[in-house]
Amino acid sequence: MLPLLDTHQHLIYRDEASYGWTKDIPPLAESNFTLDDYKNLTNNLGVAGTLFMEAGADDADYKKETKFVKILSDNPENNIMGLIASIRPEEDEGFDAWFSETLEMGVVGYRRVLHIMPNELSQSKIFRNNIRKIGDAGKTFDLCFIPSQLNVAKELAQECDNTSLILNHCGVPTIANNELDPWRQDMEALSKVPNVICKLSGLMAYCAPGTSSYETIEPFVDHVLKCFGPHRIVWGSDWPVVNLGKGLPEWIEVTRKILSKLSHDEAQAIANGTAQKIYKIKL
Repeated sequence: MLPLLDTHQHLIYRDEASYGWTKDIPPLAESNFTLDDYKNLTNNLGVAGTLFMEAGADDADYKKETKFVKILSDNPENNIMGLIASIRPEEDEGFDAWFSETLEMGVVGYRRVLHIMPNELSQSKIFRNNIRKIGDAGKTFDLCFIPSQLNVAKELAQECDNTSLILNHCGVPTIANNELDPWRQDMEALSKVPNVICKLSGLMAYCAPGTSSYETIEPFVDHVLKCFGPHRIVWGSDWPVVNLGKGLPEWIEVTRKILSKLSHDEAQAIANGTAQKIYKIKL
């Protein structure tokens, strides 16, 4: 069994930070989603390590979230290999201080959720200059865009060509309506920008309720494999958002089916190899 490196593990401890975005999503609205929960779900399923992905904490709490999970990651038994922290590249004042603090903490990458923000945010000179600072420091930036913004993602990637950019959730295709186009063309165009890597994650949550399966997402996965190739794809669980499908064990089972159709080297690249290179960690 190939070991999986989960590059998209969310954790929600509501005593530590608030997550207003969950309030209208019943499976996520109230509970905590803790390390113990994650470990119980993935026991014996071949997850060899994780990267914590910032979980969209409210603006007042995103730094608290990072500091709290850093403490969790300092315990090797928790198997957190690194943190992808929330950051605000659109801010001139305060960006450098938080960036420096997180670099000292050993953060491996950064993310700013952009699908809920106006496109102009990532098109500003300040934003792009700060993304380039992230690249200059040898760190990654995860892109969180929806299909209508893939052209914006492409522009950002071209302007920040010194930075490894990881497109979350295959660009969030509308699988429930089987909308392959124009997502298909826009993903192909984005894949031609060499500093963009695609994250195989999130897809089960975009299926119509009760329909998540390998067969449902297969056309979307096939297109991503065709465009990016296995060596420019990393894997992530998107737990607990994956609960909008049938849960994490199902997604890992589907992942194993996807990997089984590839060569060993290709499957290993997606499972853990490429993520180890771009996030500069070692299982």
